[in-house]
Amino acid sequence: MLNHRNLVVVGTSAGGLEVLRSLVKHLPPDFPAAICIVWHLPPDAQGILPRVLDKAGPLKAAHAIDGEAIVPGRIYVAPPNHHLLIEPERVRVTKGPKENRFRPAIDPLFRSAAYVYGAGAIGIVLTGALDDGTSGLWTIKLRGGTTIVQHPQEALIPSMPKSALKEVEVDHCVPVAMMPELLIRLTQEPVAQMPEVSPEENEKTQLEIQTAAEENALKLGVMKLGELSAFTCPECHGVLVKIKEGNITRFRCHTGHAFSANALLSEVTHSIEETLWSALRAVEESVMLLEHLGEHLAEAETSELAQLYLQKAQEAKQRADLVRQAVMQHEQFSVDTLRQQTEEGHF
Repeated sequence: MLNHRNLVVVGTSAGGLEVLRSLVKHLPPDFPAAICIVWHLPPDAQGILPRVLDKAGPLKAAHAIDGEAIVPGRIYVAPPNHHLLIEPERVRVTKGPKENRFRPAIDPLFRSAAYVYGAGAIGIVLTGALDDGTSGLWTIKLRGGTTIVQHPQEALIPSMPKSALKEVEVDHCVPVAMMPELLIRLTQEPVAQMPEVSPEENEKTQLEIQTAAEENALKLGVMKLGELSAFTCPECHGVLVKIKEGNITRFRCHTGHAFSANALLSEVTHSIEETLWSALRAVEESVMLLEHLGEHLAEAETSELAQLYLQKAQEAKQRADLVRQAVMQHEQFSVDTLRQQTEEGHF
């Protein structure tokens, strides 16, 4: 039995506005597939993307509405602070746990598209930092879908394209200018049914989609997805299980937050800086309090005790200087920053 590719899912982050505008600008008004887009934005962002894309080309673009039908030739954009998911014949808009520190996140959209559409799904990873989209693109590939990645040399931020190319056997790596013509051709070609996928993989994918759709991850059995790790979730401090997908290692906690190894490293090292600043604040507060009490005792002619308080304040100042030095020397790591240091010989 043959069908056609009739769903395109797109993920991008930093630098995504202009490439998305360029992508949809040259698609025809009778484009036979629906397009769903996740663009990483802060939770309080105004969400201008639908208006920009609506004016850029002939296809109607709007923020997705929970439960609305999937129609060919329409562009559905994930609203700020909401995941966009695919169900049979309709989209879902949810506030499930963040993935790779984002909501909307790219991987939940890609996984759900792969699960529902199989070989009929096309996944596209565009410019962006870190590696959101890699796991979802891997799932699209596993289930017979078509994978496309923006050529890293033209990407404003090449991290996401590079990660996808490294971990997934991508079908097409092209500049954005070539994507409209490629999509037109791909949607006209018949494709075979989805290849066979193991029951375990099916169960894992379904569980992660349900988690993004606001269901109880612990009750669903998230702790059975992999072995327990030594790490805790930066979002909620819950225990993380380690999930393997080919060469990809990911983590998910019992409340549902998910991280790639790269995103986890970045978040953990970021939290170290926050902790150091908090420690510095606490030590400096003790200095101010000791000095205040010492001066008060001196006014009351309790000279020996006042001198002790002021001495302890000086010792606390020395500790504060050490903590401040640690803050200033702290580095936030990611695979990208470490790779850059290696290439520059800074090791």
